[in-house]
Amino acid sequence: MIIVGEYTTLKIEKKVDFGVYLTDGAERVLLPQKQVPANAAIGDSLEVFIYNDSNDRKIATVNKPKLTLGQMGVLTVSQMNKVGAFLDWGLEKDLFLPFKEMTRQPSENDEILVRVYSDKSGRLCASMKGLYELLSKNPPYHVGDEVEARIYEFGHDFGTFVAIEDKYSAMIPRHEDTTRFRVGDVVMVRITGIKEDGKCDVTLRDKAYVQMDEDARRLYDIIESFAGVLPFSEKASPEVIMRETGMSKAAFKRAVGRLYKERKITLEGGKIRKA
Repeated sequence: MIIVGEYTTLKIEKKVDFGVYLTDGAERVLLPQKQVPANAAIGDSLEVFIYNDSNDRKIATVNKPKLTLGQMGVLTVSQMNKVGAFLDWGLEKDLFLPFKEMTRQPSENDEILVRVYSDKSGRLCASMKGLYELLSKNPPYHVGDEVEARIYEFGHDFGTFVAIEDKYSAMIPRHEDTTRFRVGDVVMVRITGIKEDGKCDVTLRDKAYVQMDEDARRLYDIIESFAGVLPFSEKASPEVIMRETGMSKAAFKRAVGRLYKERKITLEGGKIRKA
């Protein structure tokens, strides 16, 4: 059986004006004329990839797609329209990404992590879902290492899911603000832990003593945006602090301490005032 989405070796059975028909002995499929190797003859064997043409018929190509059925990888969005997105995967016909298979809607030219699957009608499509199970575990890194990671899903209650080097499973904790990012963005993260199952916890933040300076500058700007008076202090709930500053309560307290030590703020009446 000739399977869509896989490589297979077939024999040339018949030549026609528009190409050659290849067969496995039970089924045959067209290889378009511009794909036929020079001097190809009846009976020759060719390794080809099988996919669907614009009419959803099986068709062969000697070109190699960037991903095959069941594989995961990064593809570029070449077009968006009312039915979904189309991704450049190295073949003449782009790979279709339906809206229902998106975790967030991408834009043209975005590079996103997807997997290739076969839909109910046997057509090859892309999905941004189900990547978590396909990512590898036990990366060749250690706690404290800084690495590149691609955001592939915002997990809401859990955190932000990323793929280290587009391959290894990792997560940014939910208390870190990732609202400025989009699915597909590549960010620098630091590994903070490796679990028993080999999955990683990572952070966008630098080590506390380095990050504190940036947080202090950021908090001072926020205080200025509140006309010099922040209507809550480090005693506020973690939810309020995160919503208003994008910091965890611990990071917020460190930043407050730094600004207070530098005499840039005063603390009184449950408020933080610019000095």
